[in-house]
Amino acid sequence: MADSQGTACRLYLITPETIPDPTAFAATLREALSGGDVACVQLRLKNVSDDVIRIAVNALMPVCHERDVAFILNDRPDLAHELGCDGVHIGHEDMPYDEARRIMGPDASIGVTCKDSRDLAMDLAEAGADYVAFGAFFPTQTKETTAHPEIEVIEAWSEMTIVPCVAIGGITVENCEPLVKAGADFIAVCSGIWNYAAGPAAAVRDFNAAFARS
Repeated sequence: MADSQGTACRLYLITPETIPDPTAFAATLREALSGGDVACVQLRLKNVSDDVIRIAVNALMPVCHERDVAFILNDRPDLAHELGCDGVHIGHEDMPYDEARRIMGPDASIGVTCKDSRDLAMDLAEAGADYVAFGAFFPTQTKETTAHPEIEVIEAWSEMTIVPCVAIGGITVENCEPLVKAGADFIAVCSGIWNYAAGPAAAVRDFNAAFARS
């Protein structure tokens, strides 16, 4: 899912935290990906067993790979490596980057949450992280947030480095354009896709249209 400054912003989908029926959700995911360009899908399941994660990966990763969309697992480098995921996303408090890289190997994509800290992001980028994520930029019910960066953190980052950045947190079709204009390489969205009134395919289409306007 590598990107670089100066290219078009792309969509980074995050799954719901619970997926009761992965086979049924695979159809929903396929519908979403039919709506337009998506860079990657992150599977983010909380408070579930390893086997539940394995079942979900086996159901959803092939849907992504059918469309050349990268498949990222949240929090679990061990399972990401075991299951052949394209990468892993970690919180810097959860696991050191170096440990995640040792588990995943040199070729996998590793992204790290940096909340509102450019200093942390720079340290991780210099260590080799493939992308850094800032947020939450807007109120969100998807996860508890402890940082609320200003959009200027994206502007400053895009001027300082070519390492891609992801903007996350309460982002919708209606509020995404300032982040795109600020230089975000990827816009990460969860509820704004799966709860979109017109459906997930329309959400992907409308996000891409907003990116193009920006």
